[in-house]
Amino acid sequence: MVQFATRRTKLVLKNPELLCGYTSLRSKMTSAHYVASRARDATFEKLMDKYKHYSKVVAIQDLILASVLRSSSLSLQFLDRLSQRLHLNRGAASFLRKYPHVFHIFYDPAKCLPFCRLTDAALAIAREESEAIKGSLPDVVDRLVRLLSMSTSKSLPLRAIFKVWRELGLPDDFEDSVISPNPHIFQFSDAHEPNTHILKLVSSSGVLEGNPFVAAVEKWRAGECCDGDTDRADIKFGFKHGFPPGMRLSKDFKAKVKKWQRLPYVGPYEEMGEKRMSKAGVAGAEKRAVAVAHEFLNLTIEKMVEVEKISHFRKWFGIDLNIRDLFLDHPGIFYLSTKGKTHTIFLREAYERGCLIEPNLVYLARRKLLDLVLLGCHAMLSSDPKLGETTVIEHKDEN
Repeated sequence: MVQFATRRTKLVLKNPELLCGYTSLRSKMTSAHYVASRARDATFEKLMDKYKHYSKVVAIQDLILASVLRSSSLSLQFLDRLSQRLHLNRGAASFLRKYPHVFHIFYDPAKCLPFCRLTDAALAIAREESEAIKGSLPDVVDRLVRLLSMSTSKSLPLRAIFKVWRELGLPDDFEDSVISPNPHIFQFSDAHEPNTHILKLVSSSGVLEGNPFVAAVEKWRAGECCDGDTDRADIKFGFKHGFPPGMRLSKDFKAKVKKWQRLPYVGPYEEMGEKRMSKAGVAGAEKRAVAVAHEFLNLTIEKMVEVEKISHFRKWFGIDLNIRDLFLDHPGIFYLSTKGKTHTIFLREAYERGCLIEPNLVYLARRKLLDLVLLGCHAMLSSDPKLGETTVIEHKDEN
C-alpha cells in the first residue's frame, strides 16, 4: 500500500497537471500523500524556517504586554504553567534565553521569583506596530467590512475573527476600538452555539447596497489589459500565476491552465445564487473558492495565514471544498508550506525573494521583531581576553 502511494507521489511530481484539480487522481490519494507530492519552493521554505519560533515569541510578547503588572512582566512560574499550550518543550526559561534580544530575565527579590520582560528594542518595536495599527484604523474598518462582505450571510462568528486578528492587523482591543465606535456598520447578534457571538453588517449602513468593493485581482487584470501583447480573454477571469522553480509544465498542463483562466465565476463580493451540480457549476464554484481565498490573503497584513485558521471561515464563505486541497490544486497562485508543524499558505504574487513586494508599516514592524528573533544569542556574546572564555553581556534592568 505504501509502495503504491509512493508511485502515485512520483507520478504527480512528474505530471504537475495532476496537482491542479484537473483529474480524479487526487480523490484517490490520501491527504498526507497529496501534501507530500506538492512541488517545493525553496524561497518560501527558507522564509518559513525563519518563522519557525517566531509565533511562540509573539505569543509570549502578547502575554507580557497584556500583563496587569505595572512593569509589564511575567513570572517564569506562570509561563511554565503554559509551556504545553505554548509548545515550550524544555520550559520557559530555556526558550527565553535563546532570544536575549527580545526577552530580559531578572530576579525579583521581593517575590523571590524570576520574571521576564521585553527588552527596550523589542518594546520599541511593539509600540511601533501598535502605532502603525492605530494610524490605519480606517483601513482596519475597511478590511473587516470586506471580510464580512465575502460571507454569504454578511456575518461571521466572532470566534473565527479572533483566530485571525493579528493576520488582519486588528488592534488587540478591536471590539472596543473598531466595532463599538461604528454601530452604524457593525452589530452583534447571539449565535446558536455557546461562547461566541455573531458579528454582522448593519443592513441600513449602505455598505450592502450594490457591489461597492473591487477584488484585489482586478488591479492586476487592469494592468495586464494595458499590455498590448496580452489576450484579454485570458485576463478577464484570470489570476496571476507563478510556479515553483523546477516544476515541469507540460503542453497539456498549460492548455488546462489556460482553459481554467477563461472560466467565468462569481466574484468574492457578489451574490452566489443557487448552487448548480452540473460540471460547469462545480467548476465555477471551485473557481469562486479560489477567488475568495485569494481575496482573503490580500486582506492580511503579511499575505499569509495558517490553513487551520482560514478553514474556520469555509462554510461562512460558502466553500464546500477541502480548503487545503484547494490550495494544493493551484500551485501557481498559492504556496503551501508544512514547516513548523503547521500548514501555512502564502499568496505567491505578493512575494519576491522572501519579502512582500508592497510592504506596509505593520509588516515592517513585524519584520524588525523577526530580525531580533533571528539574531538569537548572536551579538550578545563577547570574548574576554582576561578570562580566556566567552562571557554573556546581560541587559541592565531599568526601573
